[in-house]
Amino acid sequence: MVSFINLVSLWILPLIILTILTVGLIKKVPVYEVFTDGAKDGFKVSINIIPYLVAIIVSISMLRASGFIEYIGTLFSGIFEYFKVPVEVLPIMIVRSLSGSAALGVFSDIAHNLGPDSYATKLAAVMVGSSETTFYVLAVYFGSVGIKKFRYALATGIIADIIGIVAAIFVCRILV
Repeated sequence: MVSFINLVSLWILPLIILTILTVGLIKKVPVYEVFTDGAKDGFKVSINIIPYLVAIIVSISMLRASGFIEYIGTLFSGIFEYFKVPVEVLPIMIVRSLSGSAALGVFSDIAHNLGPDSYATKLAAVMVGSSETTFYVLAVYFGSVGIKKFRYALATGIIADIIGIVAAIFVCRILV
């Protein structure tokens, strides 16, 4: 089974590209011109989202450098102890909504310091997988198309992140 999955993963991308090229040729689409037009549009979008990406990166750096995450950890340590949630996963709870790469960096630190089999590492892994980078999505995707009013999307994203964190805690308490 593993060798079949490895074989499929090796050939799936070339097969998709070949299929797209074949369908384009059959339908007489100027494939190269359409590809370069799409690349130009993608470049324009990437230029438009740079200010939003810079804002997210600066915000995350300020949170980490200021000690805010550690302060919140000590502030809520009693609640975490009551629900038997390791304080080490608090940075994941805070940073995951801001940036996926920052959350992966924090997760890597947790796994390195506590080991891959610790409860905190497993809980952090489930939290990373069960929540979204809400602020990143709002900044990049909404910013790329020029949406400035995203109040309800922000509220919905934060509620979804909270539900994902609570569900991760609940599932890990049951399964681990």
